[in-house]
Amino acid sequence: MNINYEYYKVFYYVGKYRNITKAAQALGSSQPNVTRVMKLLEGELGCQLLLRSNKGIALTEKGEQFYERISAAFFQIQAAEEELNHDGKLVAGTIILGTTETALHLILFQRLKEFKRENPRVCFKIYNYNTKEAVSELTRGAIDFSIVTSPFHIQKNIRSERLLGFRDVLICGEAYTELTRRTRHLAELAGYPWVCLGKNTMTYDMTSDFFLRNGVVLKPDIEVATSDLMTPMIQNNLGIGYVPEQLAQPWLDAGSVYCVPVYEEMETRSVCVLYDAKRGQSRCEKEFLEYLLSFPVK
Repeated sequence: MNINYEYYKVFYYVGKYRNITKAAQALGSSQPNVTRVMKLLEGELGCQLLLRSNKGIALTEKGEQFYERISAAFFQIQAAEEELNHDGKLVAGTIILGTTETALHLILFQRLKEFKRENPRVCFKIYNYNTKEAVSELTRGAIDFSIVTSPFHIQKNIRSERLLGFRDVLICGEAYTELTRRTRHLAELAGYPWVCLGKNTMTYDMTSDFFLRNGVVLKPDIEVATSDLMTPMIQNNLGIGYVPEQLAQPWLDAGSVYCVPVYEEMETRSVCVLYDAKRGQSRCEKEFLEYLLSFPVK
């Protein structure tokens, strides 16, 4: 089958934006031309890739499968082109990361700073997701690596490497300091206001399961979208909640929040880097992965 590469490129942008107009803008083309190319591609392949309606476009089941392959190939071609534009002495290229707020603050900021110092020609595109979103984007080939916190569910072809261990601690603000005077069971704290991540996150699922195992139903008073909002909410006495110990420590040291001793402890969690083992990696991707894995896991 001899299909023009430009057709695949157009399909990639249509699949990425799920919008003909946005795809045309990204390509520097026109909406009619993008529409024409998509019809030609569907004709060449002999199957329907797009579902068109008054609400816009969506990919068919075959279109979704095709997009996963095309997006992975497209990123590899981009990486190869970028590397050829530089001399071979320094690693060069672009790495696309999907990461959570917690992973970003616990490890990724420091690792990126150190890696960029040694590899100034490597560029990064970083997207902020929750764990479920980051795994999903990696699975469909939209990003090169996911750096996320456990727990998570992955397919067989996705490989996970542990980078850092951490545990969550229960903290409170000044209004609830009476909770710090003795160790309590989780059930004793059920009636207090709770702050946690939203219901669409793996952290919420994990916390809810932890509560249920200890005979308590999690009923949060405040749900936040990202982990960096947790401690400020708690510090302002809007509730109590579990946060990673490393993130809470500066606030604990400053006396802005306080640790609540609880008999029941959450299991140790991990920051992990995920990648598709079946997908080829550019030189800069290999260098970055090797760099991440070169540190002893704490």
